[in-house]
Amino acid sequence: MLPAADVPTYQALFTANPYLPQMARIVRVYKMVKDNHLFTMRFTDSELAQTFQCKPGQFAMVSVPGAGEAPISISSSPSRRGVLEFCVRRVGRVTDALYRLRTNDLVGIRGPYGNGFPVERILGQDLLLVAGGLGMAPLRSLLWYALDNREKFNKVILMYGAKTPADMLFREELVSLVDRVDATCLLTVDADPTGTWKGHIALLPAMFDHVQIDPANTHAAVCGPPVVYKFVLKRLLQLGFSKDRILMSLERRMKCGVGKCGHCSVGYKYTCLHGPIFTYWDAINLPEMV
Repeated sequence: MLPAADVPTYQALFTANPYLPQMARIVRVYKMVKDNHLFTMRFTDSELAQTFQCKPGQFAMVSVPGAGEAPISISSSPSRRGVLEFCVRRVGRVTDALYRLRTNDLVGIRGPYGNGFPVERILGQDLLLVAGGLGMAPLRSLLWYALDNREKFNKVILMYGAKTPADMLFREELVSLVDRVDATCLLTVDADPTGTWKGHIALLPAMFDHVQIDPANTHAAVCGPPVVYKFVLKRLLQLGFSKDRILMSLERRMKCGVGKCGHCSVGYKYTCLHGPIFTYWDAINLPEMV
């Protein structure tokens, strides 16, 4: 177990006004798949850029002047200081405005918000990440945190599925992990219209047949569309995972980020405060969560 000082901690950028964003500059825009770009940003305050801390799985409120703000998962690892990366899907007014910006333009960032993954509980144990479709975006921060701190984890296993190779987020990056000897990376697609895909062609749950998993010593992090949760959760329970070892990254429409507006309430919980990472135990006690 690591000393507390070595574990990423929650550090929201609160000032006298918790709704006041800090300015950041876009330093790179990488077009991954249709309507999904990876934005790399750096705070204009150089000290803040180097001292900003977050936990894998947390999110930030990203604002575009004149358009508003939107909650977006932090896709970069806290082990890589200096910049923040956000995988942004073009789905509304704020993201439309963000897509019109270019390198060197300014945006606002406030956060980080949410609870993030309980890294301190996973240290020294096996980590299984299961992502489907766009679910890779919030899990990427946990993946790279584990790989950057490889000695602090036991097995690291990634299972990621997309509809086709063209729909796979971070494809080149993840393909480069397949040959790593210190991690298991299983990539699959439902179909390959091009006939050039060298990975698996199967539905995501089939990847469980290609790896040995010890449920008693493993934490599973899952993210994806409802169909992914339906079949992956079923498989994890069949393997014998306890409900508190299944971690789910869930999204809700969040507006304030600090538990005041009520937009993201699920039963008696607020996603911006108690999530977006929930255990399966939370989910079955709040059925409307998934």
